[in-house]
This record gives sequence, C-alpha cells and structure tokens, in this order.
Amino acid sequence: MPEAVRNVIILGSGPAGLTAAIYAGRADLQPLVIEGIQPGGQLMITTDVENYPGFEHGVTGPDLMEVMKKQAARFGAEFVQAAVDRVELGGDLKTIFAGKRQWQCRALIICTGATARWLGIESEELLKGHGVSACATCDGFFFKNKVIAVIGGGDTALEEATFLTKFGSKVYVIHRRDELRASKAMQDKAFKNPKIEFVWNSLVDEVLGAADKGVTGLRLKNTKTGALNELECQGLFVAIGHDPNTKVFEGILDMDPRGYLLVQNGSTQTNVPGVFAAGDVADHKYRQAVTAAGMGCMAALDAERYLSH
Repeated sequence: MPEAVRNVIILGSGPAGLTAAIYAGRADLQPLVIEGIQPGGQLMITTDVENYPGFEHGVTGPDLMEVMKKQAARFGAEFVQAAVDRVELGGDLKTIFAGKRQWQCRALIICTGATARWLGIESEELLKGHGVSACATCDGFFFKNKVIAVIGGGDTALEEATFLTKFGSKVYVIHRRDELRASKAMQDKAFKNPKIEFVWNSLVDEVLGAADKGVTGLRLKNTKTGALNELECQGLFVAIGHDPNTKVFEGILDMDPRGYLLVQNGSTQTNVPGVFAAGDVADHKYRQAVTAAGMGCMAALDAERYLSH
C-alpha cells in the first residue's frame, strides 16, 4: 500500500531538487525528497565549487549540498534514500515505486540529473577530483598555466578545450578517430586556436599520477597500430557526453532524442499535468549548479500554482 498521499514529491537531491525542496517547504507543501542512488548528485564528486554565488572563498561540493539539505529540512522537507524503479503518472495522483515501497503525490518534481560518461578505467576513477574532471566551467580555473588534455571529438569536447585555453598553457584534444564529429564552426575555431593541439587515433590506456600529486600524464594507445606512448599533462577533462537519468520515464514523458525531458517554454511543466522537471535532467546546455538551482525554484513555484487550482 502507498504511504500517505503527499502534496509534492521531489525526485533527486542535487541543487535542483534541494532548491525545489526549500521553496516547496516554505510554501508549506511538506515535500518528500527521494534522494536517489547518489544523494547530493554530481556535486558530491566535485571537490571545489568556486562559481556558486554567496561563497566568496569557494565551497566543496559535498559541503554545499549539506548546507542546502539542512536549509530544506528547516522548512519541513522530509528525506528518504531510495532509488525509484517505476512510476505511474496518469490521473490526479502520481505513484512512485522504489523496491517494496511506494508513495503517492499530487505534484511531482523530477530532478534526477544527468550522469557524465566516463572512460571507465580504474586510474580515472582513482584520480577523479584530483586532476580528472568532466566539467571545464567547474574546474578549469584550477589548471592555470598547466598542460591539459581533453578527451572527445564532439561540440562539447571542443567547447571545453576552447574554454580551457583561457587557463592552460596548452590543451591537447585526444580523439579515437582521425576526424571530428563536432560542427564545422566549432572545428574551425579550435583549429585556429594556437594553444590547441590534436592527438588523433588515440585512446587513454591509463591516467598517470596519484591522488596526492594529481595527474602527471596519460598513457595513450594508438587505435590503428596499438602502439603505446606517454603524454605529459597535469589535467584531464573527459568530454564524451552525458546521459540524463530518465530511463524510468521512457514512454510516459516526452523527451528529446538524447533522453532529456522536454518542458514547456518558460516553464518546467512536462507533457503530463502536475509533473515538472528541473536541472540537468531537462537542461543539456548549461549544466551548472546555479542554473539547476534556478530551475528547481521555478519547478516548486510551478507546482505550487498547479496545486492551488
């Protein structure tokens, strides 16, 4: 049997979910936050956040999420750690399933985020937050006058590489093939940049370095010859895309071809009345903590208006 019907359930506990919880809590909607597999979202693996307003000297990702969670709890938000495996969104009440537990709500705010695609090698995992990153706008500042490598061949990779030339002394773009899939405009911009050098037909075999010293280089494998060689660098940015966490909503909510939830223009409303989406689950363009928080605020206000009708 479902537990007591809630006014608002929020799925996800990153900046979007927690901001939605703060606003919904202040509106006396007593929101329930189902935190997901990784409470706090992607910021839990971000060591230093220096671009979130209000923190003059920066803040660690986990500390920022902890402060936001306490703020939401102060306004009556409840938290449960569970991973949603099924939803039923037809009708006035939405039903959320997680294992043997189920909840019902009148309004649902989806803030399940997106997951960066990683290379999936052990050395990358060990050095995440110690020179390995998936977000240039978050972490580029820490690599002033250093040699940086970017993995990828699409628009995101070239955008990140171009952005990183503001900080790094040199930026290598490492791609597994000998041609890019990025748009011609992005390619032209990157090829003209004197700080960017392309390393073709190469995969990362190992990230070299240690957690206390950071990244010292990469061992690369040539995709045509199999030959191994080392490239010296102090930072690695993986830019091979993100996957929105929307699998449980397939066939229920409208999505773009990549799986991001579609919302109405100027709103966080999905195609199902009473279901709203905020943060990286619906935003593949900006993907910042502050924009996610802004969308979380919008979703809570949208949900409040929906419930008052």
